[in-house]
Amino acid sequence: MTATQGDLAGLSRFIFRAPNWYASVGFSLVIAALAGVAAFDSRFVLEDAWQGLFYIGVPTVVASVLTPSVDSRLGGQLTPNRASLLALFCELVTVAVMTVAGVVAVLTSFGQGFVFDALLAALASVFAIRLLVVMAVSRKSLLVAAVPASIQTVAGALLLFVYSGTMTYLEIGGPVLRSYLSRPEHAPDVFTAIAPQDFLLLAAMCVLYGGATWLFVVTIDTPWRRSLGVSVLDFLRGFVGHIAEGSRELEDFFEQLGEEAVVPVTVLSFRTANGEKARFVLPMIHPGPMGEIGGGNLPARVAASSEGMAFPPHATAGHDFNLVTEREVDTIIEAADRAHRRIEYGGEGTGSVRTRDGEASILGQAFGDAALLVATYAPSFADDVEYAVGLSAAAEARTSGLDAVMLVDAHNSNDGLDGDDLGHVTPGSRRSFSMIQAAGEAGRRLAAAERVPLRLGVAWDRTPWTPAEGIGPLGVRVACVEAGDQRTAYVLVDGNNMEPGVRDRLVDAVTAETGVEMVEVMTTDTHIVNTVEADNQVGAAVPLADLEALVVDLVAESVADLEPVEAGMAVERCEVTVFGNDRTETLASHANAMVAMGGVLAAALILVVSAVSVLIFFAT
Repeated sequence: MTATQGDLAGLSRFIFRAPNWYASVGFSLVIAALAGVAAFDSRFVLEDAWQGLFYIGVPTVVASVLTPSVDSRLGGQLTPNRASLLALFCELVTVAVMTVAGVVAVLTSFGQGFVFDALLAALASVFAIRLLVVMAVSRKSLLVAAVPASIQTVAGALLLFVYSGTMTYLEIGGPVLRSYLSRPEHAPDVFTAIAPQDFLLLAAMCVLYGGATWLFVVTIDTPWRRSLGVSVLDFLRGFVGHIAEGSRELEDFFEQLGEEAVVPVTVLSFRTANGEKARFVLPMIHPGPMGEIGGGNLPARVAASSEGMAFPPHATAGHDFNLVTEREVDTIIEAADRAHRRIEYGGEGTGSVRTRDGEASILGQAFGDAALLVATYAPSFADDVEYAVGLSAAAEARTSGLDAVMLVDAHNSNDGLDGDDLGHVTPGSRRSFSMIQAAGEAGRRLAAAERVPLRLGVAWDRTPWTPAEGIGPLGVRVACVEAGDQRTAYVLVDGNNMEPGVRDRLVDAVTAETGVEMVEVMTTDTHIVNTVEADNQVGAAVPLADLEALVVDLVAESVADLEPVEAGMAVERCEVTVFGNDRTETLASHANAMVAMGGVLAAALILVVSAVSVLIFFAT
């Protein structure tokens, strides 16, 4: 993950899950009652609260109830939860504006007229806010979106029309109609200051504010359409929908960006006389982008499809190889099953070797004529290894006679999302050549090493930790391979990278307390731990002493589970749709620029429409 991608992922901290609609409606009524007590001045507090509920709360409730159905009939996708939360937010905007206007009126000579002018501006602002959200969520044109967006403003204006006695100014209707549409005797006295021209002014301001909203959307959307061929509104709708309600709308957006790619899927299987004991599955894709979107939950899906205990470590692939939809995971699983059926097992392998070049270190072990290589840059910092680098390193390892190579990115030492260089291993970099050369050396040593009988033991603990603490549903898994008199432990943590020093601490603890000679600690790079935080690495929230004790216990348990096994490896290729070359970086750059420039543009537009509003008020 680059710094730009990290900034994009970090935007998720501003998103929260939408509360149930009835919670939003209930809270809005409480706010309305309190605002009524503060705004109205009748003889009784309860009467003030009632007036607040009626004049402020009723438009909010009407908007909460009617907006989803009206939007749905127009082909929109605004859910009751989102609609109620939007209505509540707009109510808070109205209350805030009226509160400030009331304070200004008391401290200056503007008087009650200023308060009503502010109310009109607040109602127009509510329309603009709702228009922007409806356009983003429901992806409708300006005129179509204006219908559900206007509900809260129209409901508020209708109450003002009826209870201000505006009907008395108009020469329409008879006594019956006037009795329903003109009820000033039931309203506070200050409402009598409202005249028919105020409603014409409100309509004009809604047109002005709606036009500013349209200009804002067009301005920030144009760069997206030119460079990516998609709309920023699709991205906003999917991003908010995924985080707030767990929807799959974001996948629809990513599918528009996707490109076809051919990826190898490598399977290493161990079996006993009773069946498969363990299965390592390594598709060369990236398990992202976040949550369960795309391949974010790939490790758990692999585990569910395996007969033996599944070990889905991280491949050498970056965010450009994120799957665009979860459906693509099915293609990966099917390829893994085909590879598994083609495996030819043998009962011999080699002891493990460790090779180093520069910052790169590789732990390798051969099983028959195939090899498992686990690469790490610890104690230095690194994040994803580019697809091309991994392919080159695996090819270099095969030059000495190995038939197949499973090259794992241990993904186990990173210093977070700070700084410009986040450790991305790119083609042509010094560290890419270090990995390639270390892989080649490992391939040569393993090809020439003596083959001896194998034994394997496994252990697993789901752990009490949650994705919020950086640990996914697979918990911690250990596979211990005994070849002759040497034991090698492969520790897999279902998380996204590790805090600096955690990997080394775990390795030292295992070798010191279990007697296992060779150890490597890996993470799956699962992205279900990154739904709300972009930086949620193993060791950031989990107590290290507890994690260390758990890993040591599991390695000891796997040693006790050792038994003779046969092993084999096979590779299948499959076609999947991924983000594509440079698409992730382009998307991240556009999103970050939209946030930075969108705020400035929004502030500028607000100042302009506010200035125009003031001129309109003085002119009328």
